[in-house]
Amino acid sequence: MSLPLITLSGARKSYNIGEPSEIEVLHGIDLHLEAGEFAALVGPSGSGKSTLLNILGLLERLTAGSYQLQGQEVAGLDDEALTLRRRHALGFVFQFHHLLPSFTALENVTLPALLAEGRVSDAQEARARELLTAVGLAQAMDRRPSQLSGGMLQRVAIARALLPQPVLVLADEPTGNLDTASADEVFALMRRVHAQQGTAFLIVTHDARLSDRCDRRIVLVDGQVARDERSVAA
Repeated sequence: MSLPLITLSGARKSYNIGEPSEIEVLHGIDLHLEAGEFAALVGPSGSGKSTLLNILGLLERLTAGSYQLQGQEVAGLDDEALTLRRRHALGFVFQFHHLLPSFTALENVTLPALLAEGRVSDAQEARARELLTAVGLAQAMDRRPSQLSGGMLQRVAIARALLPQPVLVLADEPTGNLDTASADEVFALMRRVHAQQGTAFLIVTHDARLSDRCDRRIVLVDGQVARDERSVAA
């Protein structure tokens, strides 16, 4: 039996520790995410969703508890080791695309390779071209962000997240800045990538239309998992 992709046990996160303003945001969360899942993380503002996503993305450390990624406890890893795990295992998509305006779509997709290795290999460029074609942007590879629509920008961002072939994509409100039609297109793209490549997705969204179409809904309230629901079809 394979290990879960993610295992959180008694996960707690506090800020301003030891100060009068100390606050605990996550209160002992237990959570498992299996390889290849397509899940939504939902909850009211201030419930701890972004903090939890930062923890899972190895951008912040737990104050207490355990976090295992692919069976490896990450608490003991130093910053360099965390960076390597993040670079090779995880992809990120945000509400705002964070594309470099002076770079073409193709150059933006290959940016993770450039930052990691100082160069882009022929194989990495070929993969970037394949990904842009897969997201419907074969004719827009040489365009800069100012020449692309909001939906197209997010498709570039998704292609960039997929370049390192991550086992998990963490998406923080990936459709929050889009109109309904563009949001549906981006969501359908993530669904297609999930179906074709088996990449796991955890999507933070306030859009009930989209969260209801995920296989699983993890509801966070006041820093705790209030409900963990699977769709009938999942």
